[in-house]
Amino acid sequence: MIRLTDLTKRYGKFVAVDAINLEIGRGELFGFLGPNGAGKTTTMRMIAGILQPTSGTVEIAGDDLARDPIRAKSRLGFIPDRPFVYDKLTGAEFLRFVAALYGQDGPAIERRMDELLDLFELTPWKDELVESYSHGMRQKLIISSALLHKPEVIVVDEPMVGLDPKGQKFLKELFRAFVEKGGTVLMSTHTLDTVEEMCDRIGIIAGGRILACGTVPEIRERFQGGDQNLEELFLKLTGGIIEREMDAILE
Repeated sequence: MIRLTDLTKRYGKFVAVDAINLEIGRGELFGFLGPNGAGKTTTMRMIAGILQPTSGTVEIAGDDLARDPIRAKSRLGFIPDRPFVYDKLTGAEFLRFVAALYGQDGPAIERRMDELLDLFELTPWKDELVESYSHGMRQKLIISSALLHKPEVIVVDEPMVGLDPKGQKFLKELFRAFVEKGGTVLMSTHTLDTVEEMCDRIGIIAGGRILACGTVPEIRERFQGGDQNLEELFLKLTGGIIEREMDAILE
């Protein structure tokens, strides 16, 4: 459902993402892990079509993002780490605006909108301006907007930010139900416990390169991790790169 081939992003001489190759299948919840500045968000924004790659390709459900961006993007819902909404729109107006971007309107989309608002407990605030929403409510509205057009793939950056424990539990169940019905989720987070609990496979990225990819037991076996937990494996794999980057800064 997501295929990255030699995906690269450069800013001048700086290589933010370095020839990544990755394939995430239908019905899979994939965790994307890495320290700050590792290239996670840059990769996800290229998948979502927000950033243009320097080279390489992105395919969403078989559609090449560069060759057929409208069709590829119609299959994907993107949930950023920092929810951006228009404060002077109501929640319902914002969802109608998003639906229009996908060429959807009318009674069917109104029913879908009402279902999502009810699902995320936002119905009482449907006609209130978004400027009155809390951070958690904004996050729920953004998630609703990403699901509005019934995507096949969800790309989500730090999904639990701003959500209370009830909201976090609900979102975990929602993503699991989504993949069990054949959807695909690519999720980036720093919350390693959440990754171990939710994800079918993980990829660990640092310095713009994927260092390891597979299930936690597979990565543990490959890198001789013994009975190390995910946090210990993560630090083992990324520690050397972080130390080299610090040394370069301090020289």
